[in-house]
Amino acid sequence: MDIAQNFESIRRRMAEACARAKRNPADVTLLAVTKGQSARAIEAAIECGQLLFGENKVQEAKAKIPLCPGRARWHMIGHLQSNKCRDAVHLFSMIESVDSLDLAREIDRMADKSAKTVPILVEVNLAGESSKFGYKAEALLAELKEINALNKIEVHGLMTVPPFSPTPERSRSYFQQLSALKTKCEEILGAPLPHLSMGMSGDFEIAIEEGATIVRVGTALFGPRVYAAKNTAD
Repeated sequence: MDIAQNFESIRRRMAEACARAKRNPADVTLLAVTKGQSARAIEAAIECGQLLFGENKVQEAKAKIPLCPGRARWHMIGHLQSNKCRDAVHLFSMIESVDSLDLAREIDRMADKSAKTVPILVEVNLAGESSKFGYKAEALLAELKEINALNKIEVHGLMTVPPFSPTPERSRSYFQQLSALKTKCEEILGAPLPHLSMGMSGDFEIAIEEGATIVRVGTALFGPRVYAAKNTAD
């Protein structure tokens, strides 16, 4: 895969989507999803100017991040188990996948131990899919103040993963719902939430048109994920 060519194509498509929505391209951040990708591929993306990356699993991030240039920044974008919070607080500059009050409390506890403050996004499961994590909208609105009251985390916005569809346009209603939910959250908190993390390789342009500030793109940049072959003798 030509990562440099893919990067330029993605940036162009992002700019075109911003133009359609009358948005400033500087207001939308590309997060490169590195699940299953090598440190060499990540370094190639960094050489293109990409500095923000996202990992789905703490263990993979723990092994990979030390191999990558130090100027890269990392977000946790996958489901986070409570027993991995200590490592997550150390590894990531933002945790985008906070899906419960209990998890928020554990992140807060570990952040306090590390003497740092952790920006978070709250993950919302708008379609109620049993295969995915995330708050239901009503539950989030009920618990948002408790999450926001924690001392060592900062709520910066919302994140969602809509149901998979080969038709990108079908994601639009979910992005609209998340944008509307952010407005309700802002009313509850009495303060703006700067981020909507939504849109992936197949639908990031639709997400930008509906207000995304972070788009999470993996295969469109790196190509198919590469996994180590299993040892058949095991």
